[in-house]
Amino acid sequence: MAKPYVIGIDMGGTNTAFGIVDARGNVIASDSIKTAKHSNIDDYIDELYTEITRIMDAVGAEDKINGIGIGAPNANYYTGVIEDGVNLPWPTPIPLADIVTKKFGIPCIITNDANAAAIGEMTYGAARGMKDFIMITLGTGVGSGIVINGQMVYGHDGFAGELGHVTVKRNNGRTCGCGRTGCLEAYCSATGVARTAREFLDIRKDKSKLRELDPDSITSKDVYDAAMAGDKLAKEIFDYTGTILGEALADFTAFSSPEAFVIFGGLAKSGDLIMKPIQEAYDKNVMSIFRGKAKIIFSQMKEADAAILGASALGWEVKE
Repeated sequence: MAKPYVIGIDMGGTNTAFGIVDARGNVIASDSIKTAKHSNIDDYIDELYTEITRIMDAVGAEDKINGIGIGAPNANYYTGVIEDGVNLPWPTPIPLADIVTKKFGIPCIITNDANAAAIGEMTYGAARGMKDFIMITLGTGVGSGIVINGQMVYGHDGFAGELGHVTVKRNNGRTCGCGRTGCLEAYCSATGVARTAREFLDIRKDKSKLRELDPDSITSKDVYDAAMAGDKLAKEIFDYTGTILGEALADFTAFSSPEAFVIFGGLAKSGDLIMKPIQEAYDKNVMSIFRGKAKIIFSQMKEADAAILGASALGWEVKE
């Protein structure tokens, strides 16, 4: 008899969220622990085991877990290793899948957080039934997960699909956290929106509610609030951001001809403020052979559970 649950773990540099998920994508139980408080990986795994076992006992899920899925920074699906632990408090590489499998006695699969989101969307969300789509996550950075013919694209080394680091400004582009310049992430992430706001306020003379704020402290949420209040400059910031992203999506279409782009993350809450310029720029720039074929849609995963759901979807890949 098939086991009815999987465990999803979303490992971040500050917090780790985890939950027990059924085949319909319902999070049966969930909780979190502080990642950063542990000085070594063994203590972290011990607490993770204690807390997950506690919620398993509470819902009677012992011996009913098919597998464990983990989304983590720079986690390699092929090797099960975190090869470069961005923002994690321990030295890398970390053979995380092997450590967790041995500790829990349950098979574990890991991948990076954007790929986990794509697998979650394909399993539980807006991409159910789709075999070709691209997930774009708009958070502190820009992540992506590419699915072709029903399969996640990992490349030969496990790190394919870094569309956030495609160059969109070849000359005089912004410095990106990856060390290169002009990356999509430097413009279309939440931090990119804040950078655009500071640039606009510096070079423009328009009146704006944003001028009432400390420029160094402006966030994408501040820009959103101002735009919703009718601030013209704030709306133009979203137009600028959405246009760059729409142009990039038009280029990505030429690569894999997806059925859809699924937009996920904090900036997705901006709704039409971001979607309208994305769609307009996409329609203007996509090759005619692809025009009208790909949808651009928002994720359908519940925000509070999305990270856990995305990671948990890997647990169904485990075969008896």
